[in-house]
Amino acid sequence: MNKAIERAAGLSCFKAPTEITPLGGGITNVNLRVTDGDADYVVRLGSDIPEHGVMRWNELSLSKAAYELGVAPKVVHHEPGVLVLEFLKARTFSEDDVRDPENLPRIVDLLIKTHRGLGAHLTSPVLAFWPYQVNQTYMTRLIAEGSPHVSKLPELKAEQDKLIVATGPVEMVIGHNDLLAANILDDGRQLWLIDWEYGGYNTPLFDLAGLASNNGLSEEQEREMLTQYFGSDPNKFWRSYQAMKCASLMRETLWSMTSELHSELDFDYAAYTAENFDRLRAVLSDFHNT
Repeated sequence: MNKAIERAAGLSCFKAPTEITPLGGGITNVNLRVTDGDADYVVRLGSDIPEHGVMRWNELSLSKAAYELGVAPKVVHHEPGVLVLEFLKARTFSEDDVRDPENLPRIVDLLIKTHRGLGAHLTSPVLAFWPYQVNQTYMTRLIAEGSPHVSKLPELKAEQDKLIVATGPVEMVIGHNDLLAANILDDGRQLWLIDWEYGGYNTPLFDLAGLASNNGLSEEQEREMLTQYFGSDPNKFWRSYQAMKCASLMRETLWSMTSELHSELDFDYAAYTAENFDRLRAVLSDFHNT
């Protein structure tokens, strides 16, 4: 952490930083809050992460577009391995906050605005994030690298083949693709989306499914969410949505299995893998009983 603080202090965008403190919540980057003069900033330190498909040029492009749309903080500075953003005086959501019946419609409105509007602000190419390809890449890599979870992969591959069929044709939008509660902020006036490292073209069902599976929404809340987003009967989308919900949790599980092998951050990835694998089994059971 001392090296990270030293690097942040020496960035050319700062005149005389007076306080640099770690920010919690990041499980792929080192995040710091920097006070420079009368302004505060967030410094995100992290290089490309090939095993997760994270390319910082993609994150930068999407972060800039999201700021122009008004759903993310301004990019102040960037250089290889560094992204500096304005600090938002806002509260980080918890899973309970996402489930709050007053907040969930606000989050869905945020997704509608993002999905329908962000593309108009892009000024350079961005990646696609197709969850089934992402999952296949993870599985191939886990086998090649001798993951302790290799025995689970044939079952997951067989399940994924069924999910692909059930998903069917999809609409493409620019998605955030990592809707953990910690990536949603509330400043009292509006909601914000932060951390765009997995952003890219995807079906809107993936963000909706990720929001539900990562934050424990009830089926009633899921149906209300789909009705609000699509403006029509949720039964029309329910089977595809359920498949994408499984794909989202499978991706989170495989992400954590891969992080067990590669990440040097101080985080209990093994426990996170177990937690997500349990969640995945539950949603797969619901999917097969639908």
